[in-house]
Amino acid sequence: MVGGVVFWAWDGAGATPSYAVVGSGPEPDLRAVLEPDTGGGWRVVSERVTVAVSRYGALEVRTPGGTVLRRESPPRWWEPVPLAGRAAEGVPPAGGRPADATAARSDGSGPAGPGGTAALSGGAGASTDGPEPGGTGSGETRANCGRDGAGGRGDEVASAAAGGGGRWGVRSEVPADARFFGLGGRASGPRLRDGAYRLWNTDPKGGFGPGVDPLYLTMPVQMVVADAGTHLVFHDNGWDGRVVLREGEEGVGSGPDRPGASELRMEGGPLRCWVLVGTPARVLQGWSALTGGAAVPPEWALGYQHARWGFGSAAEVRRVVAGYAARGLAVSAVHLDIDHYDGHRVFTVDEERFPDLPGLARELREQGVRLVSIVDPAVKAGDALHAAGLTVGSGGAFVRDARGREVRGEVWPGECAYPDFTDPEVREWWGGLYEERLGQGFSGFWHDMNEPVSFAAFGDATLPRSARHAMDGAGGDHREGHNVYALGMARAGWEGLVRLRPAERPFLFSRSGWAGMQRYGGTWSGDVETSWEGLRASLALVVGLGLCGVPYSGPDVGGFGGSPSPELYARWLQLGAYLPLFRTHSAIWAGRREPWEFGPEVEEQARAVMAERERLRPYFVTLAHMARRTGAPYVRPVWWGAPEDRRLRDCEDAFLLGDALLVAPVLECGADRRAVRLPRGRWYDTATGAAHEGPGQILLDAPQGRIPVLARAGAVLPVRSAGGGGVELEAWAPARGRTGGGVVVRDPGPGFGAGRVERYTSRWAGEAVVVEDEAGAPVEGVVVRGL
Repeated sequence: MVGGVVFWAWDGAGATPSYAVVGSGPEPDLRAVLEPDTGGGWRVVSERVTVAVSRYGALEVRTPGGTVLRRESPPRWWEPVPLAGRAAEGVPPAGGRPADATAARSDGSGPAGPGGTAALSGGAGASTDGPEPGGTGSGETRANCGRDGAGGRGDEVASAAAGGGGRWGVRSEVPADARFFGLGGRASGPRLRDGAYRLWNTDPKGGFGPGVDPLYLTMPVQMVVADAGTHLVFHDNGWDGRVVLREGEEGVGSGPDRPGASELRMEGGPLRCWVLVGTPARVLQGWSALTGGAAVPPEWALGYQHARWGFGSAAEVRRVVAGYAARGLAVSAVHLDIDHYDGHRVFTVDEERFPDLPGLARELREQGVRLVSIVDPAVKAGDALHAAGLTVGSGGAFVRDARGREVRGEVWPGECAYPDFTDPEVREWWGGLYEERLGQGFSGFWHDMNEPVSFAAFGDATLPRSARHAMDGAGGDHREGHNVYALGMARAGWEGLVRLRPAERPFLFSRSGWAGMQRYGGTWSGDVETSWEGLRASLALVVGLGLCGVPYSGPDVGGFGGSPSPELYARWLQLGAYLPLFRTHSAIWAGRREPWEFGPEVEEQARAVMAERERLRPYFVTLAHMARRTGAPYVRPVWWGAPEDRRLRDCEDAFLLGDALLVAPVLECGADRRAVRLPRGRWYDTATGAAHEGPGQILLDAPQGRIPVLARAGAVLPVRSAGGGGVELEAWAPARGRTGGGVVVRDPGPGFGAGRVERYTSRWAGEAVVVEDEAGAPVEGVVVRGL
């Protein structure tokens, strides 16, 4: 329990195998000691968290002071779930009785209750300071509970990997003041209000706004923030499910509180749960240790990028890039959509429209612009790639049904087959295919249509649930394989690129995914609608995904399917400039997204926005490396450092960019001023230099050309030097009598080096502000602001 991490499971399910947890998972900490609790239950006490198990199987996660952060009732099971498409073989009737669960000592010699066992142990080998950067361990407590028999395993329960078992549900209570966040990418967030949230990666078939759910990337990961503390809960189960949330209500006067509630219902699979307790920073550090550190994008991928479905030709790509260059607008990459393929077929090129794609890539690279390729998973039936896939392994690379027939769907190329990315041999084959893309000159890749999508009528627009997957040797059907499909595709691409270019960090982001996808790259919003509501949803998605451990994400600036007004486009560009993935993108039928298409006024505003992004690029590099080291997202809710502040917990229209900056985008049409809620401390308006004291709310000007951005007093951050060639430090004066500081990570180049970490302190020395390095030596050439 040293790291404040708790694991429990029912019916013999273990922490592994798991698509989310890295390796074999953390080792139990045998120092954790069970002791009797009231009412015949058991508990484990540590310096950060207490876990109690009642004799009836209810679990409580408590603070060391005894305040309950989460109370999970014994689960309920329904009928067993055979593989779709056939009757279950040898499966007895499901038990309908939740387990009585008592605790066993960590050596297994403790008492067993009449309904099952619960074995608690601790474990993962982290110090009290949390896991080491890049490590896989953090202290944990483990419990395993059963329904039937002293061994805690009913025969109707399949293995954790194979899923099956029964449909089940579990209800949890949280403090009345708690707020829910997470569950993957949710347009209605970042705070998740009362309602039902489905756990099933879904293409919404058109533009979406805050009212559309689910979306492309769901995961059973909640962050719960209350006065008493913060915890993250992860039910490690990739099946279709539904979470119903209800916020609590505090009683008036001496009236009783109504706790908040979260009810999870799953269509099958193992019932196993991780809970991480601590500050938001410590919780996400533990989550990163558990599920893997975030991939660090190459430095160029932290600049502005331009995409369009419908470039149509190499000549049009050259025209757009030349337009940026002529106007002095920095662009790092151009993304080619499915129209550059031959007949929309993956890993091909339309030689008529792009007669020399490698030559085009070299030409753009000389101008500092990379090419990025879309990659869809569906393979056109009958073409050469499909024929090659049929030779993979013993049964071919593609998903089949229960009778061994290839499952087909309809996607952009026509009738298609789908690689089974839960098969290691298929992942290796698919990863090797990126050699063709690299040979064409592409430097990065975005995965699309990988929920997976089929236009054919399969109920919802995906594969039939009876489709079979390898599930890495365990076997299962699409109910179990659906949500992890894109995760497997990302793994295949990432591992293939590392094999092909071992000296370069891959750049890969995906529309869909699952818990742990940060190991392979990031994500983007998908087809967000072109509207002010879509702009607001864009921010909600990035903040919510960051709290689920996916730090690199961003929207289609301007929305995907419509033609934004000049005002909406400018406001979207201003928001995007402070998000990790800064990319315009639009559909073939939608309006263009080049800044000059919106008139000279917007072009000038865009020039200022894009120049500021370039100036801050070294800061984004630092945030990227720190996300890998610590799990902290680039974009953080304003309550990140003060989760006990209820007013900050309810603030959804602003965010922190790292520790140094607070960004308050304009999300309403016609607004030229906006209220900004500040965390504690002094904050400087970066445009005017005016100082404001928090906590509290202030009103700031937000003219069409800029949005309010505030710097924390004492912050030290790296920025591009005025000449544009190097990196310099920018410091914001601390309040008198106080000190500040910052961390800078120097990018090691294109490879996998950790980067040199530099720590700086800012303080007043007489009438001047000085910045000192770790050795206490003053640093020359620092730009000091806020004086």
